[in-house]
Parts: sequence; C-alpha cells; structure tokens
Amino acid sequence: MTFIAHGLVARSDLPIPEWLFGWAAAMVLVVSFVALAILWPEPRLERERWRPLPGGIGRLLGSRVVEGLCAAIGALLLGVVVYAGLRGAQSPTANFAPTFIYVIFWLGLLPASILLGDVFKAFNPWRAIGRAVGGIAGMAARGNLPAPLRYPERLGHWPAAAGIFLFAVMELVASNGDRPENLAIATLVYSALTFVAMALYGVETWISRGEAFSVYFNLFSRISPIETRDRVVGLRRPLSGLPALRPVAGTVPLLAVMIGSVTFDGASEAPIWTGIAPDIASFFQDVGLSPQNALELTFLIGLTVTILLVYGFYRLGVLGAKSVGGGFSALRLARGFVHSLVPIAFAYVAAHYLTLLLFQGQSIAFLASDPLGDGSDLFGTADSQIDYTIIGANATWYWQVGFVVVGHVAALTLAHDRALALYDQAKLAVRSQYWMLAVMVGFTSLALWLLSQANA
Repeated sequence: MTFIAHGLVARSDLPIPEWLFGWAAAMVLVVSFVALAILWPEPRLERERWRPLPGGIGRLLGSRVVEGLCAAIGALLLGVVVYAGLRGAQSPTANFAPTFIYVIFWLGLLPASILLGDVFKAFNPWRAIGRAVGGIAGMAARGNLPAPLRYPERLGHWPAAAGIFLFAVMELVASNGDRPENLAIATLVYSALTFVAMALYGVETWISRGEAFSVYFNLFSRISPIETRDRVVGLRRPLSGLPALRPVAGTVPLLAVMIGSVTFDGASEAPIWTGIAPDIASFFQDVGLSPQNALELTFLIGLTVTILLVYGFYRLGVLGAKSVGGGFSALRLARGFVHSLVPIAFAYVAAHYLTLLLFQGQSIAFLASDPLGDGSDLFGTADSQIDYTIIGANATWYWQVGFVVVGHVAALTLAHDRALALYDQAKLAVRSQYWMLAVMVGFTSLALWLLSQANA
C-alpha cells in the first residue's frame, strides 16, 4: 500500500522453525495430490447442483427491492468517495477516500465475495447508474434500446486485465497514488470510460467482460457456495462455480496480473528487490529522469516483470501438461486450467494483506464520521481507535500460512477435477497433474518465501 504501513506485521520467534513450514506445506500438497489420484476418480465439481434457499428467503434476497437498495448504497458511496477526495483534507490517513478504496473496497470485498457470493454486482455503482440511465432512455424511446456495437470476442477479458493492472500501478507504483484528490480524479476518469463502454456494448455485456472490478470480484465469488440465479439466491457446492467459468481472450493474463501484483508487493520488501532497485533508479536518473520519476519507472518495470514471470511459470506448467499427450493445444490447456489459479490469487491476497484489513479496516469507523477530515462527527464514532490486539504476531503467521496452503490445495483439487473431465484416460489425467503439482508447489513456496521476507 502506498499510504499506510504494509499489511504484514512484525513476527516474534515461532515455536517451530520457519523452514519446517515450507516443507510441511509442500508435503501437504504432495499428500493431497496422492489422495486425489486415489480417492477422486471422477469429476465432481463440473456440475454446481444449485438449489434456492428455502422458505422464500432466496427470492426475498434477490428481489428488485433489495437489489435497488444495494444499488443506491453503491452509488451513494461512489459519490462520497469522489466528494471526499476532491473537497476533503489531502492527508491519506484523514480522508475517507484512500482507506475506503484500498482497504474496504479492494480488500474487504474479497472475503465478502468468498462467503456471500457476487455481492459487488449488487452494489456496483456503475452498473446501477448505467441501468438507470438505460431504463430512462428506453422509456423515452418507448422500447428497449439495443447496444450500438457487438462486443468483439478478441477483447474478451483484456479490458479487465488492463484495468486491474492500472489499479496496481496506482497502488504500488505511483508515488502519489494515495493522495485523495488523485484517487477522486482517477475514479471519475474510470467512471467516464465505463459509462462510454456501457453505452457502446450494453451494460450487462461490459460488466461481465470488460469492467475490471466486476470481473475481478466475480472470479472470487465463484469459490462461494452462494449464487444468485434469476433473482433467486441459492446454494451450490463450494468451488463448483469455478469450473463453470468460460475463459476467453485475456483471462489467463488477468489471473497473472492478479497474482503477480501481490507477488511484487511482497517482493518489493525483500532484499532481492531492495538491493537492485536503487541501482536501476540511479540509471534512469543518469539519463535525465527526476528521482521520483526514476523510482516510479523502476517499480513499474518490477511490477511488469513479476507479472510476466507468473504468466511464464503457468505457461511452463501448461506446456508440461501438453507433453503427456491427449491431443490438446497449449491454448486449450491454458484456458482449461486457468480457473484453478483463482484460489491461489485469493490465498496471496488473504495472506499478504491480512493485518492491513484487520487493523486499517477499523479506521473506517472514524473516517465515516469525518470523511473530509475537517473535524466532523456525523455518527458519533470520530473518536474511535484501532485495536491492534485483535490478533497476535504468531497467530498472524499461522493464519497466513493456512491461507496459502488451503488456497493451493483448493487449486490442486480444481485442476485434478478438470483433468478428469478433460482427458479420456485417467492415467493421462494424473500424469498431466504432475506438472500442475509442480506449479502449485512453486506458487506455495514463493508465497511462503515472500511472507518470511516481509515478516523478517
């Protein structure tokens, strides 16, 4: 994060050695792989087996009234963020906008999506405004207005990947990315581009394909056992929403951006980066850039290279799976197994930003009462304080390791289930997973190493 201390706290000595965590995590994955090969002989997650919540609760939660209320709250919060950013104090810790965007929105919606399903779709302010404007325009034209353009298939999820990448640049690269005014302007620019795209391709089409945050949170919501269908909230098997994902152009790069950006945030605190970054920045200063621009360009290069390395590592695993036979192209396998990366992306975010969400998230209580930082006390919570004792240092480490291991076991399960559905021969399915196991162990080791570096 650019505006507050990093999301990981200092750790005291652990009751068991650090290296044991890494080996234990790797062994958990190996044992899980063997257990899946023996005890999971056929695909079980390809069918979601959705059923509505009983007693009419599902229809009530998915009703137009609830949807309208959520949409109004989302639009209101968008307005508050923009107003606070433009008119409030320009201190990142005193203004409502930075904490809401970087902590409550960016981080808080992840566990909400895992537990409750695609909640952002209900609160999405751009979708709410777009649908409202479209409804008014349709009434004026006395009928539904079709989208002027058909969404190009080649675009796929590329706009979403670009949007998440630019958000990561704002968060991790821009030296003034936490300035409230800059965040408000960026929000306005993004809103304008989103409304133009909705007008061209249709609200729901752009939401499902191109709008960065809708696509991002929807991916995580597929882990959840809760899903809304036809305005009815219901239950399905956990993880079963991910096999239903239909990858398109840009889906694999999007996951690489999601994992790579968090990886770089962790690596930027490690000696491997802090040792070379000053030299790279000095080079750019020597060719005429200011110290600030040189450092930003250095971090931009670091972020980009990390994302490319994550992408390349996954592609290497795919090429290995291709080598076992089956007649599938590398593109088919890359898209076929990309949904298994979603739990890994969540594990990285959950482990890396756990304490940031738990601690800094509490500040929204006093920031809501004083959103402009001018001494107001709208809700009587302006004097509330952050409780830094809600979780200890050792407990933090255990939770972080737990997130990493559980996320990667879930990914391994998804990959195994897809292999059984994809290959005609069970032996080929298992052999293809040797490579995916290597990918999972690699990501697990990287995540634990980053945690150890950040917590050192």
